[in-house]
Amino acid sequence: MGFWWRPIASLFGIGLIALLVWVGGSALMALGFLSLALLFYLFRQFWQENRLFRWLEKNGTTPAPLDTGAWGDIFYRLEKLQKRQNQSNSELVTALGQFKHAAEAVPDGIAILNQQDQIEWCNPASKRYLGLDCTRDKGQFIHYLLRQTQFVNFLSERDYSRWLNCRSPVNRDLLLSLQLVPFGSEQKLLIARDITELERVDAMRRDFVANVSHELRTPLTVVGGFVETLGEMDRLADVDLKHYFGIMHAHTKRMQRLLDDLLTLSRLESADNAITEEQIQVPDLVRELAREAESLSRNKHVVRVEIQSQSWLLGSLQELQSAFSNLVSNAVRYTPDGGQIILRWFEQEGQPVFSVIDTGEGIASEHIPRLTERFYRVDRSRSRETGGTGLGLAIVKHILTRHGARLDIQSTPGKGSTFSAIFPAERLIPAPADDQKPRLALVK
Repeated sequence: MGFWWRPIASLFGIGLIALLVWVGGSALMALGFLSLALLFYLFRQFWQENRLFRWLEKNGTTPAPLDTGAWGDIFYRLEKLQKRQNQSNSELVTALGQFKHAAEAVPDGIAILNQQDQIEWCNPASKRYLGLDCTRDKGQFIHYLLRQTQFVNFLSERDYSRWLNCRSPVNRDLLLSLQLVPFGSEQKLLIARDITELERVDAMRRDFVANVSHELRTPLTVVGGFVETLGEMDRLADVDLKHYFGIMHAHTKRMQRLLDDLLTLSRLESADNAITEEQIQVPDLVRELAREAESLSRNKHVVRVEIQSQSWLLGSLQELQSAFSNLVSNAVRYTPDGGQIILRWFEQEGQPVFSVIDTGEGIASEHIPRLTERFYRVDRSRSRETGGTGLGLAIVKHILTRHGARLDIQSTPGKGSTFSAIFPAERLIPAPADDQKPRLALVK
């Protein structure tokens, strides 16, 4: 009864007045009044409908018309409903905008496909991985743009539990993992994830296991063979006995070095192994490393020292001595007799740098990015002949990383190489006064 009482009361009032006119006057006057009143009532209804229509045409962007009675109540309720609708639309637009920004920020490539595998939307990462452009490719069939046979088969199988690993069509160096995820009624998400680094790490793990097995098998085979031979012989000359035991000793020492380096790497990678911050007297350390190089070289190389800075370093003496020593021993090991080795300590653009420069055989550019991988060797036979374990540069990289530093390698085949440990400027400290300098206790 909330709505109907107003029009019924209006019509009842018109009828009552017409009845009074009839009683006080004539039937003709009552009929005329009734006709004019109903015509006015009907005209007012049409006028109010016209006001409502024009307001609705403006989508409720202007205030609702003011009125009294039933139409005033209608306008008030419609305006209230319109405000609630506008608020809901605003919240929905905000939520959709946030979702769009979040989807665009996702590092994985994402494309929304409809039932016919047409592209409805894609994020910027999909362009980097799949070459898709939301503006250009919207409405295109995905298999028209990605024509790899394995992808077309993957798309047609509709096996949402399966992943497809394939090369990126726009960058062959990237390995992608593709997955289809159903959502909504008939839509699908195509997700492309870059797994290049994961695959590289997994390949390094496989190579590491294979290389450790190979490196340990050779000395164990040699030692085991000699032990078996000695066990089967009745009499053996002292000279032969010393020769065999010398070979066994050399291979056991090689296994010991290998295991020591593996344990060093394990210790460096441990999260519980914090860096011991010390003031390192680098100029004296470099001179000591030069004497170590001369001892290893046995006067077969020219060893020079270039101290261009008297500043010290803040870090772990034991670790940095190990890293620098690895670089120096590598230079001695791979520089031919008569070659030159230079140890430099200097500052470059405010950063402290320790460099080892040699005139050795040099390294081809394709090998340089992988030199710090465990057991990676440019020349396997030569590395074993020189006594290397294949872990030295991996240890150097880990130590420098722990100190916020990086290893820079510059090399030209036939001319030599330069290995530089570049430290952050905040690790550089001025040398203390002479009377405050601590004595450098090198780790043996």
